[in-house]
Amino acid sequence: MANGQWYPPEWPDRIRALADGALTPVTPRRAATVLLLKDTPDGPVVHMLRRRASMAFAGGAYAYPGGGVDPRDDDRQIRWAGPTRAWWAERLGVDAAGAQAIVCAAVRETYEEAGVLLAGPDPESVVGDTTGDDWEADRAALVARELSFAEFLDRRGLVLRSDLLGAWTRWITPEFEARRYDTWFFVAALPEGQRTRNASTEADRTVWIRPEEAAAGYDKGELLMMPPTVATLRQLLPYRTAAEALAAAPARDMTPVLARARLQDGEIVLSWPGHDEFTKHVPTAPTPAETTADTTGGGPA
Repeated sequence: MANGQWYPPEWPDRIRALADGALTPVTPRRAATVLLLKDTPDGPVVHMLRRRASMAFAGGAYAYPGGGVDPRDDDRQIRWAGPTRAWWAERLGVDAAGAQAIVCAAVRETYEEAGVLLAGPDPESVVGDTTGDDWEADRAALVARELSFAEFLDRRGLVLRSDLLGAWTRWITPEFEARRYDTWFFVAALPEGQRTRNASTEADRTVWIRPEEAAAGYDKGELLMMPPTVATLRQLLPYRTAAEALAAAPARDMTPVLARARLQDGEIVLSWPGHDEFTKHVPTAPTPAETTADTTGGGPA
């Protein structure tokens, strides 16, 4: 294994089909992911989960808490603290309703998968302990989509703290993938008094890990990851505290990163603009080697 890059064995055929015009790209689903950080004497660590090997999408890969946008979060006003929806709309490149839904997804998914809630009883505070049977019942209802996030906040009398998030980057799953996501990545610091737990049915392990340690594990082929995960880990390396990373977020470029497949010199070249390390060269005709997964290429957002 050259590194821990997630690369499904069916991708070469799908890339060729796309290049031949035989594959129609599916519309990506909106999603949000959060790089949850906390400070240690050795620098910030990030919360990561390992997706169960049985998962159809990126099974066995390390990732951050995240998931798809709930359409119910588009059209209902919620109690909101921090930058306005209009500010978030400009920052995320969407309309105000879409911005609210994406931010809600980031906060909701962090609560659903890590048990951490970026909300409080007023615009200046954050809830403390979110454990207990009553909290768990609400979290399970959110996961089952029996309860919308707006309803959850109303029931609890909570304000969403959008000011605790920083928009970091945006990746769109390649056009040849069967499962596509338009994913906004955020950074956030673990609120005081809260703790993470593996609350996700999709993960078999969670860790707090230094970004440089996780990136080194990927480079050695020990940790399986998708390109946006590796890229964001490397982007965190210059920051000595969670606060430094959050302070850097407003200046980050949110231009979407989308993989491209092009024909060149008798082969298909798969590349992610601005991320040369993920470039992959695929023969225009199938080879026997494609009967097993190749881990030197790239993965979806």
